[in-house]
Amino acid sequence: MPLLFGLILIFVAVVVLFWLTTTLVHLILMLVMAGIIGWLADQIVPGRMPFGVLGAVVAGLLGSWLGWILIGNFGPPIFGIRVIPAFLGALILTAAVSLLGPVIGGKKPRNLPTRWTEP
Repeated sequence: MPLLFGLILIFVAVVVLFWLTTTLVHLILMLVMAGIIGWLADQIVPGRMPFGVLGAVVAGLLGSWLGWILIGNFGPPIFGIRVIPAFLGALILTAAVSLLGPVIGGKKPRNLPTRWTEP
């Protein structure tokens, strides 16, 4: 009987450890995907997001939420993030931060074009 109890306890411990590990890996991969989406949005919109990589991750996560509100569940999910709504939401969020950031923060915007030129 103690041997059976020990085997059951080891099995439960392995299942819990496996569940915890996969959950943490999924969280890390989701944050990486949000960072990539935020970084891509930052590269497209003139100006720079504040706080570097952390700002890109926040832009990707909040952009995912904003895109879900505006578009819904559309497009392929990668690590729990719908790519198309997240990217569009991150573009909107990055553009808003680029336009409103200097007004709120009182700093002059960087890397903004001084005049529009045709490509």
